[in-house]
Amino acid sequence: MDKPINRKEMLKWMAVGSLGVGAMTKLARANQRSDVSLKGNINHSVCRWPFRFLSLDELCVTVKNLGFSAIDLVGPEEWETLKRHGIVSSMCNGAEISSRQGWNHKENHPILIKNYSEHIELVSKAGYKNLICFSGNREGMDDESGLINCVDGLKKIMDQAEKSGVIIQMEVFNSKIDHPDYMCDNTPWAIELCKQIDSPNFKILYDIYHMQINEGDIIRTIRDQHQWLGHYHTAGVPGRNEIDDTQELNYAAIMRAIHETGFDGYVAQEFISTRESNEGKIQSLAEAIAICDI
Repeated sequence: MDKPINRKEMLKWMAVGSLGVGAMTKLARANQRSDVSLKGNINHSVCRWPFRFLSLDELCVTVKNLGFSAIDLVGPEEWETLKRHGIVSSMCNGAEISSRQGWNHKENHPILIKNYSEHIELVSKAGYKNLICFSGNREGMDDESGLINCVDGLKKIMDQAEKSGVIIQMEVFNSKIDHPDYMCDNTPWAIELCKQIDSPNFKILYDIYHMQINEGDIIRTIRDQHQWLGHYHTAGVPGRNEIDDTQELNYAAIMRAIHETGFDGYVAQEFISTRESNEGKIQSLAEAIAICDI
């Protein structure tokens, strides 16, 4: 078992997290880095949208000063900014219509096939690897029909994805709280989709927050089904807030389970900070990375 973070280490993380945006920008201009040293067992990332109070340039500086170099859910129009800072787009987006309008309805296939064909090429040329997709909402459709439709549509882009080295990843959402009626709301359905598509370039974006709400048993699922899981998102349950001891999940234990599977992809923080100030929100991110850096 890894030893807990001691007081000196935590104060170091908190000091980095409490840097103001102006101070971080000055550090970046001086080509200085924080002395935070990560263990290398988990490849850390952070989702763009919960930190939109920062410009993308400022978020890039923030993550570099926290010791990692990846941001999730950044599309092609902003990749130039990432590259300028030496940051990876660890989960690309922009090809989807929306989370509600996905591959389970055949009427969406023409535009989705066009969008994904274009974005697979863009992701590959940029040197990135992962591209998100969504099942869409049921809208009265049964799960078996939705599965058949997803397989039919996604198979039309998988040859290109395989040749380009791009992994298409469908995110699982909870349908109880945040995404009512979303079809890919459980791991067994998503795994069956992977089996029927039968490609090493199709995986599940396993959102720990969402699956804790809908089905629980997170660590067992990770251990038993890790071959289908290509990416992870985090957030605290309940509330989608900090992943600290105010919520029910033990993220250090979850990270150890992920590491023990040999996983070499990314784990992206996707919580919404409850802290009021921007500096406090950055501190929350620093603390989350410390918790997950097993």
